[in-house]
Amino acid sequence: MRTLKQIIAVTLLNLRNLPQRFASSAVAVVGVGAVVLVFAAVLSMAAGLERTMLSAGSDDTAVIMRSGATSELNSGLSNEQTLIIGNAPGVLKDGDNAIMSAELYVITDVKKISNQTDANVPFRGVQAGAFEVRDNIRISDGRMFEPGKNEIVVGRAAQQEFMGLDVGDTIRFGQTEWAIVGTFDAGGSVSESELWTDVRVLQGAYRRGNSFQSVRVKLESPESIETLRQALDEDPRIDPDVMSEREYYSSQSQGLVQFIKLIGYPLTILMAIGAVFGALNSMYSSVSVRGKEIATLRALGFGPTAVLFSTVIESVLLALVGGLLGGLLAYLVFNGFTASTLNGQSFSQVVFDFAVTPELLVQGMKAALIIGVVGGFFPAIRAARIPVAQALREL
Repeated sequence: MRTLKQIIAVTLLNLRNLPQRFASSAVAVVGVGAVVLVFAAVLSMAAGLERTMLSAGSDDTAVIMRSGATSELNSGLSNEQTLIIGNAPGVLKDGDNAIMSAELYVITDVKKISNQTDANVPFRGVQAGAFEVRDNIRISDGRMFEPGKNEIVVGRAAQQEFMGLDVGDTIRFGQTEWAIVGTFDAGGSVSESELWTDVRVLQGAYRRGNSFQSVRVKLESPESIETLRQALDEDPRIDPDVMSEREYYSSQSQGLVQFIKLIGYPLTILMAIGAVFGALNSMYSSVSVRGKEIATLRALGFGPTAVLFSTVIESVLLALVGGLLGGLLAYLVFNGFTASTLNGQSFSQVVFDFAVTPELLVQGMKAALIIGVVGGFFPAIRAARIPVAQALREL
């Protein structure tokens, strides 16, 4: 109990003297703050991208592509095969009609608003059942495209990121002009990065005949995917890959998310090493300036344990202040910031919002805590070992 009281007393004394060591303390705080800021900023990109991709996925919706296809872009299905899928067991029916959408997926060039450079934007042809299969999508402005016409509805995120996609605009892709007639909202999911039109019109415009690249079906229940998979695997007329929509988008996002983390974690570690040296410098400076003060406390009966722990606590508190400031700045600057990046799986742009999540902030504060402990430990040992007699003779 006596040691604890001494630790508290010496810690409070240290904190009262911080203004005298403002410069070195500020260096430590700023260094740790920068680590947490960069950590949260880089990984909020990965978190936001992952959230955008996975929010489009549903366990009661299945995506069917050609066996071996890694994305819709390199898949292919015939019209006959899409009919086989629609009649398979496990698919939810509305009367005699399957709730499904056979779709075509192409890439087109649209200029970014930010820098007027061309970007690959996904252009999806859908059937009438697309909005029933994806029940989170709503027309938020304008109207739905009319089947058989060169009309497009655009995702909200795509409209905000790319040029010429406002309702009422006309845009040319190749030799074909398209009218923008509506905007749809998909709850912030990856679907909002896309342009949609009637699949038959898109097939004609891009000379795809009667082919499709994927089929989305509404399942009777999430468990029905196994019934559907087994039925299609046993049908010799089709060789498909069947997965839930959530599984599909998870696989599509995994590579890019891992790449961002591969950059983010080493960068954070390098900056953390620099912050540790900043904390060491600050605490060694503190011990040097307070050498006589520490010797006096020791002479008055304060033990080396109180000196050691108080020095570490001071370092930890400075680091936590830096962590809090860095986390707050990251949240204010980056959370909700809209950007787009190329998804290597589909070779198309994905528009997403950075997400500074509570989990990221907690990880950042843990990093700050570790920096504070490491940065204060060795100076604390030095402080605890200051020879009392020698220091007092120098008073």
